[in-house]
Amino acid sequence: MTSARRLALTLMPLENRREVCLTLATSAERVGYDGFFLPETWSWDITVLLGEIAARTHHITLGTGILGIWGRSPATIAMAAATLATASGGRFMLGLGTSTPQLAEGLHDVPFTRPLGRMRRTVNQVRALLGGERVPLAGSSGARPLKLNVPPQPPIPICLAALGDDSTRLAGEISDGWVPFIYPVSRLEVGMALLREGAARGGHPDRLPPIYPSIPTVVAADSATARAGAAWVVSFYLSTMGAIYRDSLTRFGFGKEVAAVLAANSPKHTGVVPPDAEILLDELIVYGTPDEACRRLARWYAAGVDMPILLLPPHMTPDQIALHLETFRRGGPDMAPPPPDAQSVPAKP
Repeated sequence: MTSARRLALTLMPLENRREVCLTLATSAERVGYDGFFLPETWSWDITVLLGEIAARTHHITLGTGILGIWGRSPATIAMAAATLATASGGRFMLGLGTSTPQLAEGLHDVPFTRPLGRMRRTVNQVRALLGGERVPLAGSSGARPLKLNVPPQPPIPICLAALGDDSTRLAGEISDGWVPFIYPVSRLEVGMALLREGAARGGHPDRLPPIYPSIPTVVAADSATARAGAAWVVSFYLSTMGAIYRDSLTRFGFGKEVAAVLAANSPKHTGVVPPDAEILLDELIVYGTPDEACRRLARWYAAGVDMPILLLPPHMTPDQIALHLETFRRGGPDMAPPPPDAQSVPAKP
């Protein structure tokens, strides 16, 4: 696509209405968004959903945002990626993440051990298989390494979700895109420095991965309603999704604000962000009336982001979905729809 600023959509994992996932993707393409991504958590198999979406769309980039590395082997990830890249005509991006201990152990029954080592091995093996090579086996069983029985694929961008210092360096070293989530906009420069360190370690100091942050987004006709929705999202991730996000924000200097949110949502999630933690809403969320939300989105572009991935709330009505789509189509980046035969391909590393 030819928009001056690229913009993509995704959905919060609590959205489990299959038809909403499918129709949002086709609507996003129709009004001119550059990408549509789906996260894999504890609901539908997103590789199957993305296959359905590939058959319904023509030019929008599709991707996993993100696929966890604990529930699939590198070979099954490579097979899914090859299938989706072919089915979409080369419009596919593979987003991978270490996910969380709760999902790895509580859903997939796999110990959450040495996640960065597993990520490095997964990326190496997936890339080899997609390139038509035999898989570089990590075990010592003596088995004969195999390769996929499909034609070698054109390079498929592999993007990594990362929050910690070591994982962000790894993204800079081996990935084709960095996908931070619940990451303060004012601290992106810290992440960029870590990407540079990783790129230097990988021997390509002048080639940094593009930055595709997944940003929770809440738009409403009035500021108070949007603020309440943004507070619900922040409090949900900090109080119900384990320690990963609150620990990350604490490392970034927001420990007092995190503690205030936890206190306001104890013993159960209330959806409240108290006034003394207000800064978290501005740092983490694109929210407000349409004009306010577009101004907040502009901060992310100014911070050096290549393509924000706006994460929409679950359980929205059709009118609410339409408001979100229209807000950023008309008020933010140049989102003019492409001609019918236009093709959008993933950004090359």
